[in-house]
Amino acid sequence: MPEQRVRVRYSDEGLADVLQDDRLRARFAATRREFAVPESFPPEALAEADAVAAQPIDWPERDETTIPFLTIDPPGSMDLDQALHIERDGDGFRVRYAIVYLPAFVAPGQAIDGEARKRGQTIYAPDQRVPLHPPSVSEAAASLLPGQERAAYMWDMHVQDDGEGTAVRVYRARVKSVDRMDYEQVQKLIDEGTDDERLMLLKEVGERRIRFEQRRGGASLPMPEQQVTQDEAGHFVLGFRPPLPAEEWNAQISLMTGMAAAELMVGAKIGILRTLPAPDPQAVDRFRRQAKALGIEWLPDEPYGAFLRRLDRTNPKHLALIYDATALFRGSSYAAFDGSVPEHPEHGALATIYAHVTAPLRRLVDRFGLAVAEAISSGGEIPAWAREALASLTEIMAASGRTASGVERASTDAVEAAVLGDRVGESFPAVVVDQGQKGRWVVQLTEPAVVAQAGTAVRVAVGDLVAARLVEANVETGVVRFEIIANATAAPR
Repeated sequence: MPEQRVRVRYSDEGLADVLQDDRLRARFAATRREFAVPESFPPEALAEADAVAAQPIDWPERDETTIPFLTIDPPGSMDLDQALHIERDGDGFRVRYAIVYLPAFVAPGQAIDGEARKRGQTIYAPDQRVPLHPPSVSEAAASLLPGQERAAYMWDMHVQDDGEGTAVRVYRARVKSVDRMDYEQVQKLIDEGTDDERLMLLKEVGERRIRFEQRRGGASLPMPEQQVTQDEAGHFVLGFRPPLPAEEWNAQISLMTGMAAAELMVGAKIGILRTLPAPDPQAVDRFRRQAKALGIEWLPDEPYGAFLRRLDRTNPKHLALIYDATALFRGSSYAAFDGSVPEHPEHGALATIYAHVTAPLRRLVDRFGLAVAEAISSGGEIPAWAREALASLTEIMAASGRTASGVERASTDAVEAAVLGDRVGESFPAVVVDQGQKGRWVVQLTEPAVVAQAGTAVRVAVGDLVAARLVEANVETGVVRFEIIANATAAPR
């Protein structure tokens, strides 16, 4: 799924002083050292980036700069990978999706390429972002910033009225975005009935694609997002935020592009797919029993994806079930192939095949997937540099994924500890969302937005509303521990 990082401000103004604690910055820096995250780019990569930014290696001949593309990203983003344009086309829609053409700036085997292969992906921490490529490329020369002519892979797709994509062409072109928006702006304009057809059609196509996903048997897990960000004053902020509908509509366009890329690759028997095993039937059965235990109706013939989509993130029992559903979404990986398609190429959550191709500025694998897909679509030769790299990308991406997850989790733990540091001994209302290890439980506080392990001396079950007393909050180690002291919803068992 595409990553969405949105700035959030925590509601308690009294946290400002706590969140300026120098211990947090020290902990973030220590975390990056622990995970061997690079501190800077080597001089040769920076010099190469400056040179190619001034004089690109390659530039598309095809001119499509008159198409009024727009970008939709979190506020403040500078590494803009995609630009969108949608118009009506007969009884369906024409979706054009421009994605950064990185071969204009990254020469195979040279300094930028070598450093990107070491990094794998952009690493996000609350105090700073460690980019995949030097900023003079990723945030300037290659980025689809408004009013600038840029090199792009053009995905020209037709979508039927029922949401199914029926045709795709991929080619290189020069493009120019005319509008730069964030999700809240887009949502507000759509809600107010804007006359910008591009935005209204984004909603229309996005909703059709969601219904198509449901018919296909796909599933999206509606996890509330725990956000650790920094505001303009430099204060670190922690909160939960449900995604806006506009984010999901936009994500559906990205997903559609990835599915189209996978179809091209599988048809040509070469490429790299993002895979996820289908949920184990026993896991689904267990999940169904959990829903019944929590009193949440799940119709016998209702697919689990449709059931997940209607869960309410504000309902404690539903929230507990959402956390329990993570067991259905485990085992994602990459599968590279050249000459024969993998035995299990599907992405189980999407209920179809899928490839990562929409974020080349932030994820290494996308640069290679894009080159393969464009060559297949145009009938050209697969670039040797892309073909030769496929086998190595699976381990590079697996390793960088572990790094990204580790940094994100450790950073969140540290901020949670800082938020709660002066409240040891206090009790908080919480929801039991899962069973942990060694007799412990996972609880979610609603204010502040914290998920943590908790021991208990009282009888509890998933979905219960409880009082949890804070036992420890250590910024230096990131450890936050609670003890459940009362159960507000326990019934005789």
